[in-house]
Amino acid sequence: MRLMRHYLPILVSLALLGGSPAHADGSTNAVFDVAIRGLSAGTLTVKGQETGGRYATTGVLQSGGLVGLIASLKYTAKAEGRVQGSSFAPTRYDENADTGKRKSRTTMTYRSGVPQVVEGKTGELSPASQRGTVDPQTAIYAAFRDVDADEVCKLNVQMFDGKRRSQVRLASPRPDGDRILCDGEYRRVAGFSAEDMAEMTRFPFNLFYTKMPDGRYRVEKVVTQTLYGNAVMTRR
Repeated sequence: MRLMRHYLPILVSLALLGGSPAHADGSTNAVFDVAIRGLSAGTLTVKGQETGGRYATTGVLQSGGLVGLIASLKYTAKAEGRVQGSSFAPTRYDENADTGKRKSRTTMTYRSGVPQVVEGKTGELSPASQRGTVDPQTAIYAAFRDVDADEVCKLNVQMFDGKRRSQVRLASPRPDGDRILCDGEYRRVAGFSAEDMAEMTRFPFNLFYTKMPDGRYRVEKVVTQTLYGNAVMTRR
């Protein structure tokens, strides 16, 4: 069960590193398959819409395959806020997590860029010290949008989920056949248990972009090493 305790964060972190198609009307609607050590581990569905300088997004992460046989894990989230270019300022975040044995809910609102935990357990980190961070679902949506050529591999997101702070960064774009390959890192920053920090704090990964007919780029695949072996996320 200690192994299973880590599967949901792994799937969430993979989701943060994935990509999806953004349609011309500013909407996103996609499904991704997640595999760990070559075995199906779950699916991610993400939707989003931008209009009038505002965004709204939802996500559902559901265990499946081997993980689904051992435990039913489900993560649902929604977020909304303001957007200007590639800058996001969330105003509300709602999250529901169900590990099969335990359910939890987190709600955050934002005041002048500072998260306010309205519902859910807080940790050692004071939300007042997390000004400028975004919630996990906003980070997912920000990573999923199609990007122009000069924005490929330039993601740098600071996240706060009500208890923990983490970061995702991309760098070093280079050709890989007809794709662009990036180096990335998911990093646990603060608020994690001493046990988690002792195990591993940095999770390197590779991200692959493909060029779309309109000249923009989107993420097709993510490959990363986890505590439990090679993990891959691919867009259907």
